[in-house]
Amino acid sequence: MEEVLRVEDLQVHFPVTKGVLFKRQVGSVKAVDGVSFSVKRGETLGVVGESGCGKSTTGLALMNMLNATSGRILFEGEDIRGFNRAQVGRFRRRVQMVYQDPYGSLNPRMKVKSIIGEPLEVHGLAKDKAAYDRRISELLRMVGLLPDMADRYAHEFSGGQRQRIGIARALALEPSVIVCDEPVSALDVSIQAQVINIFKDLQARLGLTYVFISHDLAVVRHISDRIVVMYLGRVIEIASREELYRNPKHPYTQALLSAVPEADVDVDVEHERTRIALKGEIPSPLNIPSGCRFHTRCSMAMEKCRSAEPAMVQAKNGHAVACHLHP
Repeated sequence: MEEVLRVEDLQVHFPVTKGVLFKRQVGSVKAVDGVSFSVKRGETLGVVGESGCGKSTTGLALMNMLNATSGRILFEGEDIRGFNRAQVGRFRRRVQMVYQDPYGSLNPRMKVKSIIGEPLEVHGLAKDKAAYDRRISELLRMVGLLPDMADRYAHEFSGGQRQRIGIARALALEPSVIVCDEPVSALDVSIQAQVINIFKDLQARLGLTYVFISHDLAVVRHISDRIVVMYLGRVIEIASREELYRNPKHPYTQALLSAVPEADVDVDVEHERTRIALKGEIPSPLNIPSGCRFHTRCSMAMEKCRSAEPAMVQAKNGHAVACHLHP
């Protein structure tokens, strides 16, 4: 499959300043600090990690909604960081986002048809009222809602229904890529399954490509083809879904997977896996440890881990890991 997105050494640093009248920079929050991965057309790439690891910041940078400090984000071979206003407009038609909070991402003063139809108006795709209304009805049906719901306000819907509205809005411009930022984390477990099924059905019907950001490995396992594991602004492991769950190589990934409930993993694997408790808290991106960023919490850390940052090493089956235990 061809690549539709490629991220090369992406950095997103936020300056920390001190002073009232004469501000001076005293440091940087390194939210994303050298992230590289690729996304193939038609696949779902899961991005997982603890809160604060840089997942959502990476997603916003992919959408060109945050200015990257350095690195490249290539969409169909073109670096979006160099886009002018017209190019950004065309890019927005091809790449859309579904947000985490189905309550905060919808305007409570707008009716559903206006929320879903706003992208059509902004991009000049609403030819006439009849075509506009037909498109709204079509989008609502695609996400499992009734067309007559178009005249209701967002506050009249449940969380799961609101997230379906958010998905319909993302689909309005017929994008090829959708960045999903924790799209089911605010929903009940039973509703999560319904929304995940909607994503999978839409992908099968429309050939969509997803970047699916989540802290929940059980959710990511059900929807992803490949998985990127992030820790403190860096990618530490990349593998296919099956390979990662059966043979996690990085100690951090092993710890995350050991906490996944038995019902969400293969029984044979679960019997061989014991719960790994991570010590301490994730360090601040304002003060990143030297060497391997994970060494302060790793039970297998060596002296080398404290001084040298491991490079990403390619293993078999497209599996890549950044760990001194796997030279």
